[in-house]
Amino acid sequence: MLSHYSLAPATRIASSEFRRFAILAGDKGHPMSVQASTLDLDPSLVTANAWRSRTIAVILMIAIAGIFWVDSRYPALFKRYHAGTQVKAAGALTFGAVYQVDRTMPLSTRAWRTTLNWLDANRVGMTFSFLFGPAALTFLATLRRRRTNSIYLNTLFGAAVGMPLAVCTNCVAPIARGLYASGMSTESVLAAMFASPALNVVVLAMTFALFPVSIAVLKLATVLFLVFVFAPVVASRRSKSAPSIICPIEVPDSGTWSHALASTIRSFLKSFWYVFRVAFPLMILAAVLGALVIELLPAQALIAQVTIGGILLVALVGAFLPVHMAFDVAVAYIAMIKGVPLPYVVTILSTLGIVSVFSLSVVGKTISWKLAAATYATVAALGTLAGLLTRALF
Repeated sequence: MLSHYSLAPATRIASSEFRRFAILAGDKGHPMSVQASTLDLDPSLVTANAWRSRTIAVILMIAIAGIFWVDSRYPALFKRYHAGTQVKAAGALTFGAVYQVDRTMPLSTRAWRTTLNWLDANRVGMTFSFLFGPAALTFLATLRRRRTNSIYLNTLFGAAVGMPLAVCTNCVAPIARGLYASGMSTESVLAAMFASPALNVVVLAMTFALFPVSIAVLKLATVLFLVFVFAPVVASRRSKSAPSIICPIEVPDSGTWSHALASTIRSFLKSFWYVFRVAFPLMILAAVLGALVIELLPAQALIAQVTIGGILLVALVGAFLPVHMAFDVAVAYIAMIKGVPLPYVVTILSTLGIVSVFSLSVVGKTISWKLAAATYATVAALGTLAGLLTRALF
């Protein structure tokens, strides 16, 4: 199988199969409904001299990721893993809480405080994603191709990219926007989005440590279905009708290191604005909507007799809420030890954290609203099925 991932200089590709990536006229923030097979840059823009800009872009990505992973994300994940059965969640959507929320407070006060708690908990992860996404777009724009001829190999590549990122479904959304704009395939982008919050090795270890093996395997099965069945299937259906657009940035060749540094910085800033102008407003909206939904839920909503309608409702809410990394595992475990019926626990575990209103809205604005709706419906359906299987078998 011939792989098209290459550092070779770009050449003009005449085939229409490789000329399907262009920003919609006017760039007014309308949703992009297409994915290109490759990024078709003019040969005058990417030549052999682009290796300098490529090197600088790689160094930038390594610096951003290294600081985040070493200083923040992995220490936090290992701390939660080592907490084991003592893991706690102080906020409705977050592990910690800057502002205390009490059920006696008015709804508006509770929603506002929960929103602020969410923004505070995600400030580091979101800073990383708003920097790393543009850096990845800048780097990938220097490559000739970013996919193979196999939709399943593309999916595997996306999953391999997403697993070590160690960012939640919310923080991976701006990164996914950058990856998609660079010319990566739809299946690669979706696989990366699913794999980052759910297939990270520390999160998987937490899942198998806190839950019976049968429940952990059931959760893993739903994630693998999303990555290796849903992502390639929906991508293959979209590829035949995708219209064509242009890469949002250009990376000109550079004869000297100073020119390469200047052009890379300009490309990064342009990439940053491309990601930020859409993702940041959606992030604020998602924080408000998530806080409002969680605060509207009755305090004893899950302490009730298990019904099919109840499982479906839990699945719909779980796939909507924008929660922190590994928060799904912690909340499901806390619910289980507090006596919440197991079908509800499994439904929470299978839906919470894999997608959210934020990640889905970024998919809608960047790729397709139909794809975003299909993703939400599929995650909710898988969670409902997992809950029903648990109800029947346990």
